[in-house]
Amino acid sequence: MTLRTEREDVGDEPVVLDTTGETSPYPFFEYMRRTDPVFHGSLMDHELMPPELKPEDEWVLFGYDGVFQAFRDDKIFTSAAYDKTIGLVMGHMILAMGGKEHHDHRSLVARAFRATALERWEPSVIGPVCDQLIDEIKNDGHADLVKALTFEFPTRIISELLGLPREDLDLFRRLSLDIISIPTDIMAGLTAANELHDYFLDQVEQRRRKLTNDIIGDLVAAEIDGEKLTDEAIIAFLRLLLPAGLETTYRSSGNLLYLLLNHPEQLAMVRQDRSLIPAAIEEGLRYETPLVMVMRTTTEDVEVGGHTIPANAQVDLCMGSANRDESRWDDANTFDIHRPRQAHISFAGGIHMCLGMHLARMETRVMLNSLLDRTTDLALIADDGTGEETKIVGPIFRSPNKLPVTFGIAS
Repeated sequence: MTLRTEREDVGDEPVVLDTTGETSPYPFFEYMRRTDPVFHGSLMDHELMPPELKPEDEWVLFGYDGVFQAFRDDKIFTSAAYDKTIGLVMGHMILAMGGKEHHDHRSLVARAFRATALERWEPSVIGPVCDQLIDEIKNDGHADLVKALTFEFPTRIISELLGLPREDLDLFRRLSLDIISIPTDIMAGLTAANELHDYFLDQVEQRRRKLTNDIIGDLVAAEIDGEKLTDEAIIAFLRLLLPAGLETTYRSSGNLLYLLLNHPEQLAMVRQDRSLIPAAIEEGLRYETPLVMVMRTTTEDVEVGGHTIPANAQVDLCMGSANRDESRWDDANTFDIHRPRQAHISFAGGIHMCLGMHLARMETRVMLNSLLDRTTDLALIADDGTGEETKIVGPIFRSPNKLPVTFGIAS
């Protein structure tokens, strides 16, 4: 999917939304918050979408209050339509559920993702994975941290947490990349979904025969009031975990490193005082939201910001814009790890608040600590010889195209 320009000719300079994602969308979002925060129209290019999936009526919410209202009211702003879109690849998953069905399924899987439950993984899995990856590059004195670290560490961690055999890592990495390519290569996405179904089914069946101490084992064993998840429900959740747990973490951690490297005075503060890392993570998530927008569908007429959105409308919730709302954050377009704490909306909200948010925060904290422990003088390379600018790119999913750095070895 690509974004389509909707606004221009404001003052002396046109305000447009770059359809390629090569330039920042934030000036456009700022203009929309000021002029049309409840926008009746689309930012999406639906030309390649099958006619039956094209929304007849579409709206976009740009302000924090509107986006938060939609997340909070899951009865009016339902996510059930995901069954007709990514559900075609993932299966009937928790993201598209509502009411009692959602409550029951979320209760069954949430146990594996509570902050207290995840603590067991930090010393045994997350720390060793991050340390190993950085040890592999630290003697070189230079690296592209996107290739060497930010994509690789969540891939290895998720595979370890799921309890997948290490010899399957290359297969898992390939299928993970293919399934998240569904917007640009539908056949690759569908093929990967089918392969992952068979692969995960075998993993589930192994654990039904002999339970293991990993996330798949937790899901197989989970029981509330005598009810367990079916194989298909477990597989749908595991397929959703790939873009939710792998891609989002890879992008958000890359964004944070990019921002710190481009604000070396703040990087120095974090290196000196590691207690600043949680604040830096939250500011990175706010300032450069890895997933810019999600979709909901109205079940009845609803008023948002003085506008009446009718029933059965698709409403796109622009979290990237909401996180820069100047009515909520002073100097919102400045990256500042010392910013007074104010909750952002990068992990969505309401009943569909991201289950993996504690894992994402923990992974990023451990990765950054490991990187700072093992290197010195970490700096972005201004010219890596490729002729391509290092920057955060992407219209919907945003992260750095590369992170070429130099560094020394910590004693």
